Amino acid sequence: MATLVERLKADFRLVEGLKACINCGTCTAICPAAAVSDYDPRIVVDTVQQFNEGTLMELLKSDTIWKCGECLSCKTRCPRENVPGYIIQALRSLSIDTGLFIESEQGQRQLAIKRTVGDHILKYGYCVYVDEVNTDMYPEQGPIWDWMQKNRKEILERLGTSYGKEQSGSLRNIPEESMQNLQKIFDETGATERFEKIEHYSRVNAEKLGVDMDATNDCDYFKKMYEE
Repeated sequence: MATLVERLKADFRLVEGLKACINCGTCTAICPAAAVSDYDPRIVVDTVQQFNEGTLMELLKSDTIWKCGECLSCKTRCPRENVPGYIIQALRSLSIDTGLFIESEQGQRQLAIKRTVGDHILKYGYCVYVDEVNTDMYPEQGPIWDWMQKNRKEILERLGTSYGKEQSGSLRNIPEESMQNLQKIFDETGATERFEKIEHYSRVNAEKLGVDMDATNDCDYFKKMYEE
């Protein structure tokens, strides 16, 4: 079986994103996530380029790799043309593939991302869809949103959107053929398998914690990961 280092080196995003870090810290200086948290892309890249099995495993188990916003500001500034954002993508993929993501709090929250953004893409063709945004899950929307949600059909019609219609325009219904092609893209790129692994390892973790988990967003485990 291939080692973690070997598997990481096989990811084209690492090949594209890691040239040779000189530890200058330019990526950290420009990084929005570093400005508001203890995330430091310089340390991540320097750690990865050591290609040490033990330190790589610890990185894959950590919260660190989930703090990057993947804005790729780092790509524009590195004097050696490294792309820490690409390296983070490779690390996240490997963390999920190996199940190590479940060892960190931020990693465990990937279930909530998968069951909201991920599932919405495959159900509607949109990352965020108005039908799924409610104040139970998104209280920051405020009480006025409840009224807007209830009356969304009339409101969106007045705003000139294509909500619920088979035509061009914002919030249109995505054709079934396009949705099938989208699913094929997920299948071919490994995203479908990765979603299944998130569900699998989350279920294992739920059993370990003694928390009920099912396929809905009303189960105790999902609420724990989403709210706590």
